[in-house]
Amino acid sequence: MTKSKFIFRTLLLSLLALVSCVSEEERRITILETTDMHGVIFPYDFIEDESLDASLSNASTYISDLRSKDSIILLDNGDNLQGQPAVYYYNFIDTASNHILAEAMNYLNYDAGTTGNHDFEAGHDVYDRLKKEYDFPLLSANAVDKSTGEPYFNAYTIIERNGIKVAILGMVTPLVPTWLPEELYSGIEFRSMVETAQKWMPVIKKEEPDIIIGLFHSGFNKEEFDENPASYRSEDGSTAVALNVPGFDVIFNGHDHRLANEKLVNIYGDTVLMLNAGSKVTNIAQAEIVIDKSGKKRIIGNLIDLDNYKPDKEFQVKFENQFKILTEYVDREIGVSKSTLTSREAYFGPSPFVDMIHKVQLDITGTQISFSAPLSFDVKISAGPIRVGDMFKLYKYENMLYVMELTGSEIRKYLEYSYSGWLNTMKSSNDLMLKLKVAKDGKPVLKNGKAWLINQPYNFDSAVGIEYVVDVTKPEGERVTILKLADGSVFKEDEKYKVAINSYRGSGGGGHLTEGAGLTPEDLNFRLINSTDKDLRYYILKYIEQKKVISAESYNNWKIVPEKWHDTAKKREYKLLFGREEL
Repeated sequence: MTKSKFIFRTLLLSLLALVSCVSEEERRITILETTDMHGVIFPYDFIEDESLDASLSNASTYISDLRSKDSIILLDNGDNLQGQPAVYYYNFIDTASNHILAEAMNYLNYDAGTTGNHDFEAGHDVYDRLKKEYDFPLLSANAVDKSTGEPYFNAYTIIERNGIKVAILGMVTPLVPTWLPEELYSGIEFRSMVETAQKWMPVIKKEEPDIIIGLFHSGFNKEEFDENPASYRSEDGSTAVALNVPGFDVIFNGHDHRLANEKLVNIYGDTVLMLNAGSKVTNIAQAEIVIDKSGKKRIIGNLIDLDNYKPDKEFQVKFENQFKILTEYVDREIGVSKSTLTSREAYFGPSPFVDMIHKVQLDITGTQISFSAPLSFDVKISAGPIRVGDMFKLYKYENMLYVMELTGSEIRKYLEYSYSGWLNTMKSSNDLMLKLKVAKDGKPVLKNGKAWLINQPYNFDSAVGIEYVVDVTKPEGERVTILKLADGSVFKEDEKYKVAINSYRGSGGGGHLTEGAGLTPEDLNFRLINSTDKDLRYYILKYIEQKKVISAESYNNWKIVPEKWHDTAKKREYKLLFGREEL
């Protein structure tokens, strides 16, 4: 052997020995999370009829590339069964075929997932079916079967990859009963996240995992952390669990649609990485984990922006038939609108957009009074043909329609509560009328040149069936004056009235009936008279199909006063919100 060959061979053997030594001393794994997909499977918005920059197909590109280089565990954090028509169609229209979501997630080889509150919204038939169709376990340790006392889904799962044993505990926000009618989650009880984590952590530790992961469909917000973290009413309890339950290395969050990549130090002095991928597959949350020979862990969090990744061509080909079926479904014409409908007008007074929902609710129920709100901040249905896809603009969620009994006093308090989240008390026409996000100097905070509402517009309920005024010069709780019923008869505070209201609100969502009208959760059950068996969107669609041509008009049954102040504020704040003068 020549000297040069000997040197080369020695260097090669040394390099191989070094690689072998590193592999023995360090074990590596990458854990990925998607969350709050809301049906965005394809890089296409079936509602707005336009392409999207991010989707599960884009995620597939990144996941496939990473999987070819690294050992990965792929997780999902729920809220996938509501949003785009893609999931609605396979939830309720074609229930014989395999669900598109199960097909897509199985194709990507997900390892585990949690259930989100909007997944329960689809009802037992849908999520029980998917539980069987998924090739991976669904986790929700705090969603407990009342008949057995055990988790209705799985509490946790153990996954071993690249010599690393990973335990994953799943949980969902326990406030599901506040938002959904009981028939959608019948037989299931939702328990405190903190207490549930405390119960299962010792069980998990007996499995002797190297890494313990929390997969929680619940938000992370240190600033709003409840001083009573074990409270059942804590919607976003991930922070409470991270701070008070030792043992977690990483907690993946969901539900609140906020991006997060932050480390917390809990009350035991341990560091917990908090990650949240936001919503609609715009990002993937990623935890890179390295464990050395001594067992010391190094964990790095990243958020991967999927705008930078093109849709996966193989994914697109795999599901091209389902894509075609969905396109045909949303493009089906169901009627014609004589005028353009927009949610923009709804923030400043009565609007044809919201009043059309009111009209359908009154027609279906035969009630005297209807409550409704703009469910999407800024959508438009143009004059002309109306498609099935437009129904997802008009009515975003799969709420059912309730008939409830309320007193006149409770109706007034309900409206006071609604407008208190919507309107400021004005001292002059120069004051902001709408509750916008403002800086310390009181001026609106602008993002991309536009202002933002403090609260969600789906809580801005108005009413029809009564005539009333809202006086913004008066303090919250004293603004609404109900003048009379729509038929001209006297409105009485002590009279009982039947009202049409969606199931989210009727179950306590938004607080209008509880914090506003003063009803207890138990009262809500007694006040419920009946409910539709299908979602309200279905009935709106059937209403338009029957009418064929609609000319949406406003009831004009309420107004904001003083009118001059209102007109000045509307002109100013319409431009702040939407970047242009009013239509």
